[in-house]
Amino acid sequence: MNHTPTHIIPVKPVPVSTESVPSLAQTTCPYCGVGCGVDITMQQEAGNTVLTSLTGTPEHPANFGRLCVKGTNLLDTNSENGRLLFPAINGERASWDEATTAIAEKMVSVIKTHGPDAVALYVSGQLLTEDYYVANKLMKGYVGSANIDTNSRLCMSSAVGAYKRAFGEDIVPCNYDDLEQTDLLILTGSNAAWTHPVLFQRMERAKRRNPDMKVVVVDPRATDSATLADFHIALKPGTDAVLFNGLLTFIAENDALDNAFIQASTNGFTDALKAAADYSVSEVAKQCDIPEHEVLAFYSLFLNSERAITFFSMGINQSNSGVDKGNAIINCHLASGKIGKAGSGPFSITGQPNAMGGREVGGLANMLAAHMDIENAEHRERVQRFWDAPTIAEKGGLKAVDLFKRINEGKVKFVWIMATNPVVSMPNRSEVEAALSKCEMVVVSDIVQKNDTLKYAHITLPATGWSEKNGTVTNSERRISRQRGLLTPPGEAKHDWQAISLVAAKLGFESAFNYQHPADIFREHAQLTAFENDRERALNLSAFNHISVAEYDNLRPVQWPVTDAAKTGTARMFENGHYFTADGKARFIAITPRLPEQQTSAEFPFVLNTGRSRDQWHTMTRTGKAAKLLKHAPHATLALHPKDREALGIEVNSLVALDSACNTGEPVILPVVEDAQLRRKTCFAPIHWSASWGSNITLGALFNGAHDPLSGQPELKHGAVNLTPANFELHGQMIIADDSKLNIVSEHFDYWAKSVLDGGSTLRVASNRDVPTMARLLRGALPQAWVLTMMQSANGLVVLATHDKQLQFGLWLAEDFPALPDEWLDDCLQKDAIDAELQASLLRGQPDEAFLNGKLVCSCFSVREKSIEVAIAEGACSVEALGEKLKCGTNCGSCKPELKQILQRQPVLTAAVALTEEVVTYD
Repeated sequence: MNHTPTHIIPVKPVPVSTESVPSLAQTTCPYCGVGCGVDITMQQEAGNTVLTSLTGTPEHPANFGRLCVKGTNLLDTNSENGRLLFPAINGERASWDEATTAIAEKMVSVIKTHGPDAVALYVSGQLLTEDYYVANKLMKGYVGSANIDTNSRLCMSSAVGAYKRAFGEDIVPCNYDDLEQTDLLILTGSNAAWTHPVLFQRMERAKRRNPDMKVVVVDPRATDSATLADFHIALKPGTDAVLFNGLLTFIAENDALDNAFIQASTNGFTDALKAAADYSVSEVAKQCDIPEHEVLAFYSLFLNSERAITFFSMGINQSNSGVDKGNAIINCHLASGKIGKAGSGPFSITGQPNAMGGREVGGLANMLAAHMDIENAEHRERVQRFWDAPTIAEKGGLKAVDLFKRINEGKVKFVWIMATNPVVSMPNRSEVEAALSKCEMVVVSDIVQKNDTLKYAHITLPATGWSEKNGTVTNSERRISRQRGLLTPPGEAKHDWQAISLVAAKLGFESAFNYQHPADIFREHAQLTAFENDRERALNLSAFNHISVAEYDNLRPVQWPVTDAAKTGTARMFENGHYFTADGKARFIAITPRLPEQQTSAEFPFVLNTGRSRDQWHTMTRTGKAAKLLKHAPHATLALHPKDREALGIEVNSLVALDSACNTGEPVILPVVEDAQLRRKTCFAPIHWSASWGSNITLGALFNGAHDPLSGQPELKHGAVNLTPANFELHGQMIIADDSKLNIVSEHFDYWAKSVLDGGSTLRVASNRDVPTMARLLRGALPQAWVLTMMQSANGLVVLATHDKQLQFGLWLAEDFPALPDEWLDDCLQKDAIDAELQASLLRGQPDEAFLNGKLVCSCFSVREKSIEVAIAEGACSVEALGEKLKCGTNCGSCKPELKQILQRQPVLTAAVALTEEVVTYD
């Protein structure tokens, strides 16, 4: 019998590549939840496979060839430099047998003494579905504890909770095509222009094709995404549920209810409407602190649009009431019938490449595999029987925040952390650090030698990374894609599923974890989704029940459910009005909005919001390796409204200290930038930089661990902080060619923050020591083989160090930060020799005119702000014209929103820009 689904296309064997014949492989980007297809050109050189070029896959339905700046530069982050290559026990190299034996013995000892709930796994949306499946199976079916949680808890668990309450199952009802078919696109809690740039480009294209399409951005700050908006609602932080409760009431009061749909396909409408009844337009305006006319305009747009998408992300989810906010949005779509049809629905977008794949296999502590419920005895029995497991977890496990609390309390004795960096990403950093320092055994599987979490590891295991990992991921529209292994793992690195299986075997479970290929795991996962599933669960991969290795290797992107009745997948859910609740009806949820927990006060008067930076990813263990990706934003910064900055007496680019009531360590220190689009008394900082990148970059310490009681998702969008100038006697800039010598120098400064250059590293530094002391310390710290040149004054110091006439080190210290262009300093580091003229320029801190072109805007073509302003002055009055002249915006497109903002800042050209954009829009 032929079980091959129609989307698996048999291919002829590809001849082995020779050194003169490149080959093409297709894989999936490892960054955000868009799930872009990537084409890789490979070449055999001296018997080794080399990845020579990378482009987007033209036929992949997630991106159709587009890639953002991070995806475009994947190959620049793929070196073995800094990779973790061998297992280690207490810092000493060990074999895999020794390491896995030690892990298994500790697990057995802890379970015997304290029970299975004293062990835990903390995993990641960076794992492939196959890794996730094996980890979940081991913990819940063989260890017998549900203490396996994931950093996806910090990303989209509130959306999961909202979908499950409303639909009976964790089902995203929309797909990417809906973004191009809608009449109204609402972006709420999402800066898609930076976080999901490829989808943002589809949104831009949709608006050009359909000028009547409206876009509303709901966000306390006007992000780059607001450049696409017809209007921006800058609501008070934390009041999203108020806004959507008001919309539900407005729909009912203006005869816009889809009564037939409500009657046939939903329950709970009366209670939900009653809970929202007090939220009139005026009350919403008051609580959200926005003008009434904006509320009315938004509500009227929703009512008058036949189709509407509400596209939401971390700004909704990362809240102490994130599930309620998600359900407040879903309520509006159910009430108006704007769901289950093209161009309509509540669309949660995930932040990681396989957050949804992890959800499919039970990666969260409150789930079972295959979308079954851990609290359901029938489901538990079914999964245990399918796995032929000796036990099954009988209750939900510890969610992320609670997990680290229990480790800190000594109740969890063993934790295995995979592919994530919780010391940086979790709130209440001091508690997480204390927990890991107390834990009897911390195992960390990772690809890097160093991050903030690894220093707490007793055992480290080298894992495979993108280009080596082999398996599947599921993107935000339920589309399963292959991430293919292209390169041989370096050193002794193993796939995460292999490491878990080795430990499982030493726990006595070898027969249940005897996988030889990821296809074996995927096949088992598919079979479990179909097992005793008579339309009870939407997640059904029965078409893959007998998938072969060859079919798996040639798997093409497909959206679940994938069954014999839907062999090519399912593009859109709920078109038939059937949901996956007990009675087949969707549920309205009565919502009572709650304020964020960390409220401002006289002592802590500023709201701190956090989020992503355009060119960086998570804790920068990959993107931080590419100097090109650090040029747009070399350091973490704190954005302030200009009037707040002036009131605090803080200059642009000066250092500011942030502190909060829960922070028990040193304040966070960041340089200040201005953002006139922020609400007053709010500030914004990016999440990516950490203690690996600077002396005072511990952002998570400012958040107290407040989290949603249902989802467990932490409130990372609303902290309460105070801001004070960070005063130092001396401020400086430092460059160094050899990163291995960085620590011996940076330790002599009271403050430092690093960035990467092509020729080495650059640091912003500050000190409370005087100039003679700094000069003496540096003489003792720098290698004796280097030739030092020092220029010292009462309030300043310049130090240059060369070796064989090449610049190795430079330092410029003064009362004020020198702000020398990184590009100039990088150029000097890369020169074969420093002549007398250049040395004189370095001593004076006087860069060449060519390096004074302002902030980098376009990372792909290194186009800077002043060049763009000159081009505008010469008549390039649109984004398209700037692209023709300078190439900016013509590759990944991530810089297009910023180009629009620069165009809008040129008052003389305002009319010309508007006219040009109108022509482009209607063309």
